[in-house]
Amino acid sequence: LEIFKATPALRRILATDVGAAYEGDPAAKSHDEIIFSYPGIFAITVYRLAHMLFKYDVPLFPRIMTEYAHSITGIDIHPGADIGKRFVIDHGTGIVIGETTIIGKNVRIYQGVTLGAHSLPADAGDIYRGRKRHPTIEDGVIIYSGATILGGAVIIGARSVIGGNVWITKSVPQDTKVILEEPKLIFKP
Repeated sequence: LEIFKATPALRRILATDVGAAYEGDPAAKSHDEIIFSYPGIFAITVYRLAHMLFKYDVPLFPRIMTEYAHSITGIDIHPGADIGKRFVIDHGTGIVIGETTIIGKNVRIYQGVTLGAHSLPADAGDIYRGRKRHPTIEDGVIIYSGATILGGAVIIGARSVIGGNVWITKSVPQDTKVILEEPKLIFKP
């Protein structure tokens, strides 16, 4: 019964995700288009349902749900992650969001982003189970394609922008832009 009582709140938070996707994507023609054709919204919807069940200690089924969404979209969100409202996944293929990740509100991430743990030893299961292993992303952050952010102590400060293809294992202060130095391209005939 508690799950059914939580359904209206779930619908409201999903509406914020769809609204944020529409506001941020000039290619979107309608909310219906986003709901029925955006893989990020599909993955987020399944995640939000699975997360609700996960919080109620429903065994196994939340993980099956998110792995199903992963198999269809290429977006892997663990049901234990804690994700705020107005969350947008743009394009999405190759995204990984680990179990102890915390994501604030108004966050947008692009394809190929990993919010993961540092490499763990072979016997990590018993040692690290239940401990924070994945980063915290504060409100208003944008994370561009191919970024990798690793570690439970890592915090990406509010309103920061993480550029494409960066590798981050240390916290980033709020209102910071992290980008790679422009590479030197070599053109050969």
